[in-house]
Amino acid sequence: MEKFKTLLDLHLRHSSALGYGLVTLLTASGERIFSTVVFQCPCSATWNLPYGLVFLLVPALVLFLLGYMLSARTWRLLTGCCAPGARVRCSSGLRGALVFTQIAVAAALAPLTWVAVALLGGSFYECAASGSKVLGPYLCRNRTGCTDQLPLVPCSKDQKSDLQDILKELKAQSQVLGWIIIAVVIIAVVIFTSVCRCLSPVSFLQLKFWKIYLENEQEIFKSQAKEHATDLAKENVKCFFEHSHPKEYNTPSIKDWQQISTLYTFNPKDQYYSMLHKYVNRKEESDSIKSSEGDVMLPVLGFVDSPGINSSTGL
Repeated sequence: MEKFKTLLDLHLRHSSALGYGLVTLLTASGERIFSTVVFQCPCSATWNLPYGLVFLLVPALVLFLLGYMLSARTWRLLTGCCAPGARVRCSSGLRGALVFTQIAVAAALAPLTWVAVALLGGSFYECAASGSKVLGPYLCRNRTGCTDQLPLVPCSKDQKSDLQDILKELKAQSQVLGWIIIAVVIIAVVIFTSVCRCLSPVSFLQLKFWKIYLENEQEIFKSQAKEHATDLAKENVKCFFEHSHPKEYNTPSIKDWQQISTLYTFNPKDQYYSMLHKYVNRKEESDSIKSSEGDVMLPVLGFVDSPGINSSTGL
């Protein structure tokens, strides 16, 4: 039991890192399966380039779009945005662009992993490059009769020195590009994370406390919401069968739900850890908490909109 609690605590503390690690592992595994089972280069001057590029880039595009779809912040930003009378909620163009940029950075992990692993394998690049008219003259330099044989290089099984040399050169180019992408991504992530932490308005320990608070708030919210929804459903069903009038239940209004569903903004004048926290501490019941002077969106606080039930698979 103690070991289970330790594993659960480890998951709660490092859920983000574990999630990114799992996404990376699944993407790399999927690429390996595609390259060995599905992919078969046509070895045609007409089809090599588009066929190789489709396998290299289209799955990356699909993974990128899935990253957007599985992000809680995407749906927080878009849900109800186009409803009648929602212009005020959708008018923050700069903030919306900033949020979508942050989502794009997170969503780019899986597609970049796909491209990097595919380039390290070399199969997709070898097929695409062997059908390229731009790379053809470079690959066939000082080689006679190479241009006609170049599209057949990925399918060549003989040990003819010229074709094998071209194949080795293509694989080397592909792997070098793959390692360059990995290096650039790691450097960019380190720089981005360092800059975000340097610009953080709160300390390291307060960030840890903030995450603990959010975990507890979301867990309690989900429990209370389930209990309230169950009681309301029971009362309505009971009244239906008994032909009686239901008791009065204090359920949040549409406006209340809209306010706590907006993206979190930080204001140094007030210390609120979530939109729910900000909502219950508003001065007047009629006050709006969506935006006020001094509110800013900070990348380092992006986790506020993404814990627990805020995920697309949650409540």
